[in-house]
Amino acid sequence: MIIRVRQVAAVCALGAALTACTAAPEAPRATRPAPSAPAAPSRPPTLAPGPAGLTTVFKNGPRTHGRTVALTFDADMTADQGPRAAAGEHFDNPRLIAALRALKVPATVFMTGRWAEEYPTQARSIGRDPLFEVANHSYSHYAFTGDCYGLPTVPRDRMRADVEHAYTAFRKAGVPDARPYFRFPGGCYDREALKALTPAGVTVVQWDVVSGDAFATDADAVARQVLDGVRPGSVVVMHCTRSAAPTTERAVRTIVPELRAKGYRFVKVSELIGAGGGRH
Repeated sequence: MIIRVRQVAAVCALGAALTACTAAPEAPRATRPAPSAPAAPSRPPTLAPGPAGLTTVFKNGPRTHGRTVALTFDADMTADQGPRAAAGEHFDNPRLIAALRALKVPATVFMTGRWAEEYPTQARSIGRDPLFEVANHSYSHYAFTGDCYGLPTVPRDRMRADVEHAYTAFRKAGVPDARPYFRFPGGCYDREALKALTPAGVTVVQWDVVSGDAFATDADAVARQVLDGVRPGSVVVMHCTRSAAPTTERAVRTIVPELRAKGYRFVKVSELIGAGGGRH
């Protein structure tokens, strides 16, 4: 009886040992890496104020950094043109934007705040499309100097407020990241206007190639004027307004393939400013 008990004990001990040997070791718990902080969005390049603290004016990029060109489009609408829009006048140009998308052309759209209010869905679509960047063309499209193509004039003490009003309109329309670039209505400016805008922290962007698309009826003539004027680093001014520039889409469909055939690459204004040593 004692022998049998010992045999049973031995068998149990052997079984326990085998179980211990064959049991899978407990896997070490994986340590999760600490969540990384989201990368801060990079600020678009700007230019420091010039002599006497005046806002700097950018007209073209470097001529020696390859064949790059920026197509820019002014989405014009003055503060008092609401009744004309209500009566059926078109200050937008969705077919032009569709053409740029189809051709995969990056572009900078200088938009007035009033345009964004009239066409918020289009403003939001343009502003959220990585192909484009939205910049400031004032809120009211009133002139910042006297005698500027018959435009009404913004008082000196309201110039900065007009620019900031446009940014507010962009945000309300759903444009998430309007650039700190400003284009004067009509391209008209003087020393006092540049001084008034310095506190707004914007870089003024003009151009070195005039397309001549405003009120033009001959798309081929517009295209030829652009093609003859473009040089490396050029900024081309065009318009995104059907009523005032009805031939722009057709001109773009000629301009883009011809410039690409010449080795040009289309970029946004921000890339040209960055290539020229703009601050980030």
